[in-house]
Amino acid sequence: MNVVIGVADCYISTDTSNVLVTYALGSCIAVAIYDPIARVGGLLHFMLPEAPAGAAQSGKSPYMFADSGIPMMFREAYEKGAQKRRLRVRVAGGAQIMDEHGVFNIGQRNCLAMKKIFWKAGVLVHAEETGGKIARTMRFEMASGRIFLRSPEGPAEREL
Repeated sequence: MNVVIGVADCYISTDTSNVLVTYALGSCIAVAIYDPIARVGGLLHFMLPEAPAGAAQSGKSPYMFADSGIPMMFREAYEKGAQKRRLRVRVAGGAQIMDEHGVFNIGQRNCLAMKKIFWKAGVLVHAEETGGKIARTMRFEMASGRIFLRSPEGPAEREL
């Protein structure tokens, strides 16, 4: 069953029949995690590097931001039986879209924030396709743990 993960959303699953998909990764980043032993996987689609003061009180999803969404995603996976040492982490996105002159550099800032969080937590990224100027779609097959990317500008779907 396809499960669509929207912008500022996350989904953790133990159901091997699920295929997790997130679309239109421009400056946003998708983080996919998978524990092949516990068969726990998840997909996060975050928009911005850090939550502004008062974001939680304003009702904004913690998954909108790298600094709150990534730790929350990992905690939820651990609660379902995943173990940090077994996790396979793959990421995509962080492109420079609709910012031709690099005024905001949201994609680059998202990548740096994510890498800083992973570094502090001792998390290794096993595969990555970030940056550039292309949008991406990520598809995560829970049965196999395989991840595929597709871009409108590129050839057919490719494995990450």
